[in-house]
Amino acid sequence: MNRDVIHTDSAPKAIGPYSQAIRVGDFVFTAGQIALDPATGELAGATIEEQTRRALTNLKAVLEAAGSGMGKVVKTTVFLANLSDFAKMNAVYGEFFPGNPPARTTVQVAALPRGALVEIECVAILDG
Repeated sequence: MNRDVIHTDSAPKAIGPYSQAIRVGDFVFTAGQIALDPATGELAGATIEEQTRRALTNLKAVLEAAGSGMGKVVKTTVFLANLSDFAKMNAVYGEFFPGNPPARTTVQVAALPRGALVEIECVAILDG
């Protein structure tokens, strides 16, 4: 079974020794996405809503580069710097998964890269 490395310039480049995603068989496994602007490499937005939107936009770009998409996501993991941001994150998250959302785990962590407020990773299936 092939293991294909996925890369797109429409999402931030990796800030360490990892790939944006790996495609294996009919599955895509993404790295966690924080709210980095792919053009500048800087955090995009100071609020949880802004950062959630940018992280999910980055995730969408990676999935599309892999031949998948947001409608093909089967599982996400959301890492929050502060669990009190859950409701605000959840409202934006719902915009990206309006019907039949994927399974999800949400946890609070001590810190995230670059001082981000949220990081989101997922597993998706391929189109067709």
